[in-house]
Amino acid sequence: MFRTQKTLLAAAALAASLPLGALAQAKEPVKIALVTSKSGAFATMGADVANGIKFAVEEANAKGGVDGRRIVLAEGDDESTPDAGRRVAEKLAREGHNLIIGPITSSISLAISQNLARWDAAFIGTMSKADKLTQDACSPRFVRTNHSDAMDLAMINEWAKTLPGSNFAILAADYVWGQDSAKSFEAAVTAQGKKVTAKLFVPLGTKDYAPYIQQLKNANADAVWVADVSGAIAFTKQAADFGLIPKTPLIGHALLSNFIVNATGNALANVPGNVGYTPDIDTPQSKAFAAAFKARHNRLPSDTEGQAYNGAMVLLQGVKLAGSTRPLDVTKALRGAEVETLYGKATVRAADNQLLIPNYIARVKVADGVLRPVIERSYPATLTPPASPLCKL
Repeated sequence: MFRTQKTLLAAAALAASLPLGALAQAKEPVKIALVTSKSGAFATMGADVANGIKFAVEEANAKGGVDGRRIVLAEGDDESTPDAGRRVAEKLAREGHNLIIGPITSSISLAISQNLARWDAAFIGTMSKADKLTQDACSPRFVRTNHSDAMDLAMINEWAKTLPGSNFAILAADYVWGQDSAKSFEAAVTAQGKKVTAKLFVPLGTKDYAPYIQQLKNANADAVWVADVSGAIAFTKQAADFGLIPKTPLIGHALLSNFIVNATGNALANVPGNVGYTPDIDTPQSKAFAAAFKARHNRLPSDTEGQAYNGAMVLLQGVKLAGSTRPLDVTKALRGAEVETLYGKATVRAADNQLLIPNYIARVKVADGVLRPVIERSYPATLTPPASPLCKL
């Protein structure tokens, strides 16, 4: 008995004498699977996702880790497809990296989220917007830290009241997110007594937008709602070449991502749309992140980097709140919790594990010496619709 007490006292004395970094290495590490698009249609966006998450992890490790634990990343390429995303997420989860973060498209996120219990994994969604993820496909092991389509729709319903014109066209990617976006925008404008006279869905991987652009020109719309992230660069360039823009204004759903603006010259100048994050967000957390990111990279973070960083922030707080790296412990600790985010303090809604954050409309203009989305309107988190009764956690 006395020998045991002496051993415990010696261990406590040793722990007290160790530096913070050594203590972080003494506990089981936080093993994260960074699953995102390194190839395929979303590879450019995937690079930004990886940048934001790696920045958060490196920043946390430099401060001694989280909850006395070092953070270890393992990376996998989802190839911008659901099948590859599911395979690589399963591989990493079964290798012990079972805290998953990074997928972009809702179809990939849905393929992963339905398997979390089987893999004993958890998933922090940072980019995917499809409502299904927090409705009938919700999981106690999935937490979304970005805006859902329902959140965007609630904002769009308000914003649509201010949109000039009465006749709109829609161009959207032909998969779950693009379809949801088109449906949301049409519902918003028709509720205002306006109409949608052309609705076009574009398959993923489309390179030639000429046939779609001609149909949009023929529609003589007052503006075109565009929800096609993977093809946005090709569409915007061709829309300028074929004279659709600037004669017919564009309105963007995720169109104003920095990587799209950067790749299309001045074609998106003055275009309005929603944004998930910009450095204009006036919170201490956002200011600190933007300043630290700029100090390292000599530029401000993109919208995608910000949202990815924010998701990693929430994940690491889940580990700290749980005092554990077990996946279900982490998401249980986050459920209903108030956490620090780039948007200020925010609550993970207990009913569906959706982070409740403000939403934003921006316009592309020159700021900080570059052309980028700049926030024009902010909408409070209280605008978020109630959780769906389809979600049973």
